[in-house]
Amino acid sequence: MGSRERRAKVLEAIVRDYVSTREPVGSRSIVERYDLGVSPATIRNDMAALEEAGLIHQPHTSAGRVPTDQGYRQFVDSLDSIKPLSAPERRAVRKLLEGAVDLDDVVERAVRALAQVTRQVAVVQYPSLQRVSLRHVEFVLAGARYVILLIVTEAGRVEQRTLRLELDVDSDDLADLGRRFNAQLVGLRLADIAPSLEAILGESPERLRTVVESVGGAILDVLRAVNEERIVMAGAANLSRHSFDFANSISPVLDVLEEQVALLRILAAMQEGVCVSIGEENRYEELAEASVVSSTYDVADQSVARLGVVGPTRMDYPGTMSAVHAISRYLSDILSNR
Repeated sequence: MGSRERRAKVLEAIVRDYVSTREPVGSRSIVERYDLGVSPATIRNDMAALEEAGLIHQPHTSAGRVPTDQGYRQFVDSLDSIKPLSAPERRAVRKLLEGAVDLDDVVERAVRALAQVTRQVAVVQYPSLQRVSLRHVEFVLAGARYVILLIVTEAGRVEQRTLRLELDVDSDDLADLGRRFNAQLVGLRLADIAPSLEAILGESPERLRTVVESVGGAILDVLRAVNEERIVMAGAANLSRHSFDFANSISPVLDVLEEQVALLRILAAMQEGVCVSIGEENRYEELAEASVVSSTYDVADQSVARLGVVGPTRMDYPGTMSAVHAISRYLSDILSNR
């Protein structure tokens, strides 16, 4: 084993032991716990080199070392793959996610599962209609000149509105309108809806054009409202378990987490797939002692939103990345098959 490879192993040992124990890691414990085939003196030399490179540092007067943000980053970048969840973890996730009745229920269950498995603060972003297409439009006659409009998105979100029309329509008229709207709109995203509504208006019978205008306007209003970015959070109390990992207070972190706009910006800055932002890499000063692990999730093979966790930089990165990746896949499968 060359010195570079051994130093990578030493850094990994320091990260894993410090995350596990929160105690600074010394050369003797590395020799005792890891079979690196060298003496404590060699390990001390390796640690000196890692410290000079800015990957570890010595807190206070302790003889041991702890990782820096750069050390965590090198460790995360060195991971060859994302390990699968353990069998008990998979069972727990499946139990939490099975049986969801609608999109809200799916998202709520996913964020609770993520918080439970990682023991961190979990966030899940709702699918955006900028990326999710329309699945179905339905009209239900609800009395004289009243129609219930049902809109279903590809992610399974159902929105309902009651419309008062300017003229009488019957079930045959509504069936005809349903065919026209679904033929033109199904599979389209929000940005592409308006031109198709114009086409429907132009092709509709003259006597129904005011109805088409009312319905088309209502559909756009509903989709624009649904398209507002939303985030669900769970496990904020988990931060109190890690309060000793923050030099000052967890309050600034909680303040950021309470701002949906801030959370959306944090997630938007993350790359596709599983992504990790560590300490000072975060765009908010309040998260300088925190890490964010996130992943995109898909609907019908289209990346539509993100989920993730926020916790201290002293985090089990392999385990957290595994949980985030697994739950993003579960969420993708559930939403794509609804």
